[in-house]
Amino acid sequence: MGMHDKIFNVLIPTEKKIKIKNGKRKTVIEKVFPGYVIVEMVVTDDSWYVVRNTPNVTGFIGTGTIPTPLSEEEIKVLQKRMGAEEPQYKIDVSVGSPVKINDGPFKGFEGKVSNVDEARGKIKVLVNMFGRETPVELDFLQIKKI
Repeated sequence: MGMHDKIFNVLIPTEKKIKIKNGKRKTVIEKVFPGYVIVEMVVTDDSWYVVRNTPNVTGFIGTGTIPTPLSEEEIKVLQKRMGAEEPQYKIDVSVGSPVKINDGPFKGFEGKVSNVDEARGKIKVLVNMFGRETPVELDFLQIKKI
């Protein structure tokens, strides 16, 4: 629409997340703010008209008729969150912690953590089966701290 000099960048904030479904680990891309689009632009009557009348645009953040701008820090935080190549693993268990397995073939079993691999997001749990402790490697999303 000839607005290249006034509308510079359109950003849909997304990030990678790890989901476990049916015992399988899957990386999916999810929107950080579903339904929101961030537009870098110079607000003039013409550029504001183009953005406001874009199909499926229903509203804007802010009060009144002009949207509220985001700060540079907020944009940098969003871009850093989007730029993460691998999803970050936050594992809050340590070696020797009792855990309960809540997904996968060993669902319902309890055991103790024997090894934590934060880089891969994997945990080894010693599970008591057939009278002996057996090490089982699990994804960190498959366990729950007791």
